[in-house]
Amino acid sequence: MLGFGATSQAVLGTLDPLYYPPALTGLRGNRPGSYTTAHSRALAKKSYWGSTTKLKEEYDLIVVGGGISGLSAAFFYQQEHGKDKKVLILDNHADFGGQCARNEHTIGDNTRLIFGGSQTIVSPHARSKTTLKLLKDLGIDLDRLKKAFDGDFYKRHNLRGVTYFNKRKFGEDKVVKHPFCYYQRFVEGLLRPKLSYEEAVKQTPLSEKGKEQLLRVLKGGVHVLKVPKEKLEEYISTHSYFDYLKNTLGVDDPGVLEMARNSCIDNLGEGADVATIGDALTTGGLGFDPATLKDVMGKKKYEKYIKEHGNIMVDEDPYIHHFPDGNASLARLLVRKMIPNVGPGDSYEDIVLSKFNYSELDKSSNIVRIRLNSTVVNVKHSGDPNSSSDVFVSYINGKKSYQVKGKGVVMACYNVMIPHIVPDLPEEQAAALRRNMRLPLFYSTVGLKNWRAMKEMEIGVAISPGNMHQAVLMDFPVSMGGYNYTKTPDDPCAILMVGCPFGQTVGAPPIEQFREARYRMLSLKFEDYEKEIREHLTGMLPKGSFEFDRDVESITVNRWSHGYGYRGTALFDSNLPEMVMKGRKPFGRITIANIDSGLSSYIHVAIDQAWRAVKELG
Repeated sequence: MLGFGATSQAVLGTLDPLYYPPALTGLRGNRPGSYTTAHSRALAKKSYWGSTTKLKEEYDLIVVGGGISGLSAAFFYQQEHGKDKKVLILDNHADFGGQCARNEHTIGDNTRLIFGGSQTIVSPHARSKTTLKLLKDLGIDLDRLKKAFDGDFYKRHNLRGVTYFNKRKFGEDKVVKHPFCYYQRFVEGLLRPKLSYEEAVKQTPLSEKGKEQLLRVLKGGVHVLKVPKEKLEEYISTHSYFDYLKNTLGVDDPGVLEMARNSCIDNLGEGADVATIGDALTTGGLGFDPATLKDVMGKKKYEKYIKEHGNIMVDEDPYIHHFPDGNASLARLLVRKMIPNVGPGDSYEDIVLSKFNYSELDKSSNIVRIRLNSTVVNVKHSGDPNSSSDVFVSYINGKKSYQVKGKGVVMACYNVMIPHIVPDLPEEQAAALRRNMRLPLFYSTVGLKNWRAMKEMEIGVAISPGNMHQAVLMDFPVSMGGYNYTKTPDDPCAILMVGCPFGQTVGAPPIEQFREARYRMLSLKFEDYEKEIREHLTGMLPKGSFEFDRDVESITVNRWSHGYGYRGTALFDSNLPEMVMKGRKPFGRITIANIDSGLSSYIHVAIDQAWRAVKELG
């Protein structure tokens, strides 16, 4: 049953002027409630949501998903068709930006900014004309942004990559001043390990057998493979990293295999137990230095391989094009361009401290409107998709059902959901979209009153193979727009704790592992994360210098059930690229964007896919 003639302002009202998601702590991202409606639609096949109010709203474009891809699509559409074109962006989360999340930790009279998801503009100078033009349109000066990063910070404070072995998994709490992998390569300026392989291995809490095997892995590498150089590229792309460890190097110690499984996290996403040798090499897995890839493959093959399997660990540009809140500033710049009244300022630098008024996002007077906490459950043409000029979009907000109409729709949401909410898609396309799974991920940010304990242990990044959070990092040292990063160990700071959960069964197909890990992650309450963070930091940092209840001011857990993009390998899901091409095809007045449609996790891909989707609308 439909109610006609209502306006969104009358039905939904406006957001409270005090509504400000970046300052919220506790569970964020996929918090309870943000995914409930979507799961009811996709898993329980719910189709009736009570009487639907048909809003008196018509748009030139409706965008489903308010992440970077969705925001870029709205921006591009207005550029292509005129600033007077009305656009509505619908998103199920409490904030716009998707994984480009901004976390603010207030510690006394000091506010620390940090990212809760997407971190940086990766190798920006190597990006497409589309991405470079968007950055220019947003006023971003890449050279000045690069200089905002203090490259001497880690050296000045003697911070480096270390490994933390916890008592629960390895028998004792032990910090060894060696990362045992190359995760720290992407943090520009971190010092090289303090200890040699031999010295570091001796300090680990592994058994004597484990120590011997770990040293064997560290001294191994592609050079131990008995493969002709001309066949090396194909070999490392089609053979298992764990088979290399077990069969080529004879590794069977559970502690070493646990270290190896967690050594590619964040860069690769899935565990190294399902990685190819090439994946482990390009992401700095245990025993592999990405810097050697060019030497073992030759320049031409190396450049070809990187073009096809590009990774931040081997890119030429340093990983320092950060805003203090990561890529949340990109999302905020896009929003302020389209809704100027949302916050003060007019430059890419002043966006850092620009205080946004969220009650401006969905004003009826806006040409572009952003409607948060709104889960789309149905998208359907008004008639035959081949000739229809309108699309109806139904969504749930506050447990109530609403419908709006648009001349076109860009689906910039999680692509696997599209077959559930666009019911008349051709079955071949729907089946292809269902294959495009993403990896679970959580970024916990912790506000500390000081970081004296991190300084004492010389921790720039701590690889933690036995913990739920497999890496702990000091925040990136970026100052701009009036914001200054933490200067001395006595000052407040925010640290990042990264978790890429895997399935319990080593070697199980990745998609099975993602599903299992996702359900386990979502079953946890904030108290569960807090307990683990307490145990982790207390075990890793020196007693006396660190006391959890004294030194931790705040915790924000950013959960992303569908986080990193999954591209598949020769070992698993090798036909994913083919499926993506089938899945992202236009369907009448509906087109498809987001990183899913580009098999990547990088924002430049999200931007490029948004441009393609807008062009396909015509």
